[in-house]
Amino acid sequence: MTKISLQQRLASAEPLFSIEFFPPKSDAAAEQLLSTAADLQAYAPDFVSITYGAGGSTRSRTLKYARQLAQDYHYTVMPHLTCVGHSREDLQGIIQEFKKAGLNQIMALRGDPPKGEADFKAHPAGLHYANELVELIRDNFAECTIGVGGYPEKHPEAPSLEVDLLKLKRKVDAGAHFVTTQLFFDNSRYFAFVEAARAIGIQVPILPGLMTPTTLPQARRFCQMGDSFLPPELASALEAVGEDSAKGTRIGLEWSFQQARELLEKGAPGLHFYILNRTNPTAALLDRLKLAGFYQS
Repeated sequence: MTKISLQQRLASAEPLFSIEFFPPKSDAAAEQLLSTAADLQAYAPDFVSITYGAGGSTRSRTLKYARQLAQDYHYTVMPHLTCVGHSREDLQGIIQEFKKAGLNQIMALRGDPPKGEADFKAHPAGLHYANELVELIRDNFAECTIGVGGYPEKHPEAPSLEVDLLKLKRKVDAGAHFVTTQLFFDNSRYFAFVEAARAIGIQVPILPGLMTPTTLPQARRFCQMGDSFLPPELASALEAVGEDSAKGTRIGLEWSFQQARELLEKGAPGLHFYILNRTNPTAALLDRLKLAGFYQS
């Protein structure tokens, strides 16, 4: 049976499922990543992404594990690529490295400033915006499927959601094939975001990003990173169980399941899972979605 391309999957009516890894910093972390990759093979996600550190700090590790996830675990892999710290020539070289490794999908991002720096600063011979990176990939890697990031509650640096949506439209107009959103815990924010995006002519699939919260500090930390809303009922439920990780996981899993079910019932094109390189609770969530008839591996 011929494996269909990611662009064909994006164009199909069936929901698309994907997961995100990050490159490990130690041998123990590498073992966990690969163990998780093995565990999740049975769920056959449509693609997996792997992040790219600020300023290119994980460049070699991103490529190493992207290649390993593709060759050893047979995933369709979408490595992230950012503008930070790279010249245009550097970026073209990295794209060629991806191409040689058979990685025909790239998540194109402007990127965050390196640790210790407050503001984004483009390389003197580099790019300032993600739409410029999309154009670079499109022009040098025509067969590539290009994803970009979207922010249902706006990028923290954007003055307004309206301005942020116009920047997203520039990325799509430059050649992006789909959008993956920042994580959120309130579905109404996603639905309003999609409606606003469609109103200004963004027609590509907008894949919602979900993470299962397991503790209140964790949920708060991720909400602070992306200026995301933490629903009071979720915060109260996690606070009530304190440090009981089993109860916290059950609460988070139920919340994520209800999110996922509503998103899919109301027409979301699929789900993207931020898994923190862990098998569970994402595997448990996929099992529940499968039992409910939303997911087929």
